Order: sequence, then C-alpha cells, then structure tokens
Amino acid sequence: MKNFKRIVAIVLALTCALALFTACQKAEPEVAPKIYAISGPTGVGMVNLMEDYDITLSSAPEEVVGKVANGEANIAAVPTNVASTLYKKLNGELKVLCVNTLGVLYIMDKDGSVKSFADLEGKTIYTMGEGANPQYTLEYLLKKNNVNATLKFAATNDELVAKMASGEAQIAMVPQPVATTAAAKTGFKIALDVTAEWDKVSEDSQLMMGCIVVRNDYLQANPKTVETFLADYKASIEAVNADVPAAAALCEQYKIIPAAAVAEKAIPKCNIVYLDGAEMKSGLEGYLKVLFDANPASIGGALPAADFYYSAK
Repeated sequence: MKNFKRIVAIVLALTCALALFTACQKAEPEVAPKIYAISGPTGVGMVNLMEDYDITLSSAPEEVVGKVANGEANIAAVPTNVASTLYKKLNGELKVLCVNTLGVLYIMDKDGSVKSFADLEGKTIYTMGEGANPQYTLEYLLKKNNVNATLKFAATNDELVAKMASGEAQIAMVPQPVATTAAAKTGFKIALDVTAEWDKVSEDSQLMMGCIVVRNDYLQANPKTVETFLADYKASIEAVNADVPAAAALCEQYKIIPAAAVAEKAIPKCNIVYLDGAEMKSGLEGYLKVLFDANPASIGGALPAADFYYSAK
C-alpha cells in the first residue's frame, strides 16, 4: 500500500511538473517582426504602419532578398517572382502571406499613336527589368496579341527616363511611380495599362507583381503576431486607397516615394491591394506559371509547392 501511495505521489509530481513546463512554454512571449520593404509600390501599403512596426525600407531589391535569406528580416515585401526564388533558395522554408500589388506597368508614348497592343507591331519598346517580371510580362502580352516588337532594356529607371527625354525612346514600358515622373519630364503619356491588357488575354491568372513573405521559423514561433500584422496591414492598405492625399504625404515623409505630389498621382495607378487565401493562391499560381513557361529561372527553376501559400488556421 505504501509503495502504491509512493507511486501515485511520483506520478502526480511528474504530472504537475509537466503541466508547469507546458504552461511555461505557452507563456513564452511572441516577438515583434523585423520587416523589410522596397521603396516604391510594394512599400506603399505599409505607410500607416511605419510608427508601429520595425520597418526598414531599401531601394535595392537584392538587399531585401539578402536580409530574408540570412534571417535578419522576418517579414518582407518583395516582387512575386523573387518570393518564389527565395522559397526555392530556402528549401521551402518561406510562405507568401498576401499579394499587395497587381500591375504597376504602363506603356507610354509621346505622339499618341499607340491605342492598342496591335499598334506596337514592328516598333521598338524601351523598358527596364531585363530577366525579371517586366520583361516576361511584356513578352507574354506581345505573344498573346500576336505582335512582333523589339525590346531594348535600360539598366535603371533613371536611364530609361533619360532615353525618353532625349528622343531615343519613342515608346516605353514604365513602372509607377516612375511613369508619373516621366510624364512630367518628357511629355510622354500613358497609352496602355498593362494590368488591363493582361486581363484581356488571360483567363486563369492575374498580373500579381508584389507580395508579402514570411520566414517559416518566425511564423511557427509567432503565429498570433503574424495574424495581428496581417490585420493591421490590410487596414493600412484600405486606408491608403481611401485617402490617397494622406497616404501620399506619408510616402514622402518616409521616403517610400520621393515627392507627395508624385505619389498622389501615382498611387491610384499602382493597384495596391490585399489579397490572401484562395484568391491569392489561384491568381499567383497562374501568374508564376506564365513566368515559368517563359523562363524557369525567373521563379527559381520550379513552381512552388502548395505549402508556399499561407492559409490562416
């Protein structure tokens, strides 16, 4: 009987110790994220979060990629093809949380002769983004519209605008907010909205150029914090679209877009959105398939598996 009581006491002690240990584990506080974003459209949706979160802005996408890869960034705003490449580089230890930007590209000309994609037949189109989203997006649309055109690439947006200003470029594909600046400097006008042109020829995908990603190690340790961030981020994007002048002022303040006047004109053309869950997955799968078919290396060599797409529990 004494042995039985002793065994019961030991079991109870171990059970209490285990319960205490589990409670301590559950009480472990979650950690606020370190967030990186690229200046320009992919960072615009964060303007209302700059005071509440630890957000670092960079003008160099490769810097943001490096920070995600080495773990310095827990969450980041990156181009969608870069997200897929990072997923491959990190052996699947990355998820896309939401799409934050659809298309930001516009075909511009100076003489108003371009009314449709058919008008690009035989023309030379200047752009930047060789080996990235812009190149493959434009090539896809030219193919879908059975149009033959010559593409010439500038190394930077500044070089592209300079070619437009000098007259070397007569037709150009330009991203926002650069397109707004280029219109003021060069006299070029927007001829075609690339996002609208994509929708005309693609039934099973959307042009999705920007997204938010999270490292799996951070997500697993801080699931509630990620959910809170996403709710705040969605509210921030809604505020941007509801009050563009206020968002433009914040863009200038935080150097996401250099001037409020430019930001105010550009934001409505940046297609800032918040898409998650099934809508994100279906649209992004289709878009990445287009990029993969054009050049597998553009998305890391393979289409991401289903675990690439975050779904709230």
